[in-house]
Amino acid sequence: MVLHGVQYYLGIKLIDIKDIKHSLKNMTSNPGVYKMYNEDNIVIYVGKAKNLKKRVSSYFRQGNHSTRIKRMISLIRKLDVTITKSEADALLLENIQIKKYRPKFNILLRDDKSYPYIYVDTQHEFPRLSFYRGKRKKNGKFFGPYSNVYAVREALNTLQKLFKVRQCSDSFFNNRSRPCLQYQIERCSAPCVKLIDKSDYVVDINMSMKFLDGKNNEIIEALIKKMENASNSLKYEVAANYRDQIEALRHTCEQSIVSGEKGDVDVISVFIKSATACIQVFNIRNGVNFGNETFFPDIDETINESTLISIFIGQYYMSKQIPKEIILNKITKDKKILEFILSKKKESKVTITNNVRGLRQKWVEIAEKNTLSSIDTKILSKKNMFNRFQALQNVFNLSEVPKKLECFDVSHTFGEETVASCVSFSIEGPQKKDYRKFNIKSTKIGDDYIAMKEALTRHFSRLKKSDLSLPDICFIDGGLGQVNIALKVMEDLQISTVNIIGVSKGKARKAGDETIIFDSGKSKINLEKNSLASHLIQQIRDEAHRFAITGHRKKRDKNRFKSPLEEIPGLGPKRKQILLKHFGGLQGLINAGEDEIKKIPGINKTLAEAIYCRFHNN
Repeated sequence: MVLHGVQYYLGIKLIDIKDIKHSLKNMTSNPGVYKMYNEDNIVIYVGKAKNLKKRVSSYFRQGNHSTRIKRMISLIRKLDVTITKSEADALLLENIQIKKYRPKFNILLRDDKSYPYIYVDTQHEFPRLSFYRGKRKKNGKFFGPYSNVYAVREALNTLQKLFKVRQCSDSFFNNRSRPCLQYQIERCSAPCVKLIDKSDYVVDINMSMKFLDGKNNEIIEALIKKMENASNSLKYEVAANYRDQIEALRHTCEQSIVSGEKGDVDVISVFIKSATACIQVFNIRNGVNFGNETFFPDIDETINESTLISIFIGQYYMSKQIPKEIILNKITKDKKILEFILSKKKESKVTITNNVRGLRQKWVEIAEKNTLSSIDTKILSKKNMFNRFQALQNVFNLSEVPKKLECFDVSHTFGEETVASCVSFSIEGPQKKDYRKFNIKSTKIGDDYIAMKEALTRHFSRLKKSDLSLPDICFIDGGLGQVNIALKVMEDLQISTVNIIGVSKGKARKAGDETIIFDSGKSKINLEKNSLASHLIQQIRDEAHRFAITGHRKKRDKNRFKSPLEEIPGLGPKRKQILLKHFGGLQGLINAGEDEIKKIPGINKTLAEAIYCRFHNN
């Protein structure tokens, strides 16, 4: 898009209000862009205006400016103005210059990374699927762009399951003499050692590319034909494989297809809550959700959701792929201007709307739900969570700020129905997907030490076996005895990187008065009640306690309301129903004699005897 404009300078340094007002008298009323400089000649703000004179003058009038704007005005030492042909040109130029100068007082999208793609090297005899980021100058086919790396990895993982196409590097591929582990776990067809014909592999790679293009129905139809042919040829095992592939593909489609419509659509949701702004963009390509991207721009109290979404769209699509349609959860006053700019940049019509129905409205609702969830998480994480982690580092003299914390607790009722819990925290707050409950299998009733040992052993054995990340600190809700148990488990599992810290409540069992046991049980400390480290320890300890109690109560209540009939072998649900209906409930059955029970249809002599003995201890 060609910009038609002319630039001129306000040829004096703006030292006081008189100089400013004098310079503004001769300013043009045309549309354009203005740049504000500080005393070091650095651009601190870029703005656009339909009327330059009116807009720039508004900064220097007495008014209720925000703290941010007041601070910016105090730093202004020079103004540059560029006149443009139209307001649309001004908006485009504004975003170009914001990207160029990155002024400190503008709302910036701090994202300089290019989008990731999936790349297929079609020149290779056996093409591979691979992650790619950068300029698309290589020979081959690119699929995307995806919103983030996670979305690419999920797509590649799905394709491995569905079509078993290789994803290894060419150097790895060329030096194989036998199949690798990917073949053993059925994630690759091993073309490196010729365990699949080239023609069959080409079929798989073509299906993979169709999947990435969103042509899932074509793939399913082709697989159905192959399944039927295999079945007619009495190749039932081959037909079963095709059947499993079809089911997996349909399941994947159900998760990813957002509508039956084709075309490119972006759904953008924006919310401002508690001085925190969140924007989410969902990228839908050929009816397939390619993932979402989240932004948390810095704003002040003068920015509303409508203004923010306008600023966002202007910046976001300057260097990103522009879809045919953009659906918003909030309307913007710059809708027509933005449509004009994006259409000219894309060289085809782009529609911006917030008035949608049916499936599209449901997708907007999903986007809003995700945005609100993200903003709530952000607000929670902003409540000194990093400072708390940093305080923890200082208290225990750690070499770096811990990234992952875990805490274990045990709950039971007089030794019965024992449940242990493990909760996980990061700098972002509770990581509930990593929470674990352990139904203690030990027969020794009421022994907290044995219960703690079992839970720790099961948990850390799983982490080590699966090569999952270990916590930096493992808190134990208990005293020196429990700490020693944990240290012994770490020693037995040969884990030396986890700091074991005990949280002992003491005799008073009062929150804030806990004794912290650390340094392999050699040191003890009582933290100040107002300490950030103390607050974090209490938070994770209380969460572990809550999670353990919840698990224990569920287990206890389940067993409490368990029918005694369930313990009788050979007595199924239908027979139970017949018995209870005939005798008018459980008490009637208890009072019945063995001969009466035998008369019930479906109850033989042996079963009648077992039922009678269950209630009469015979």
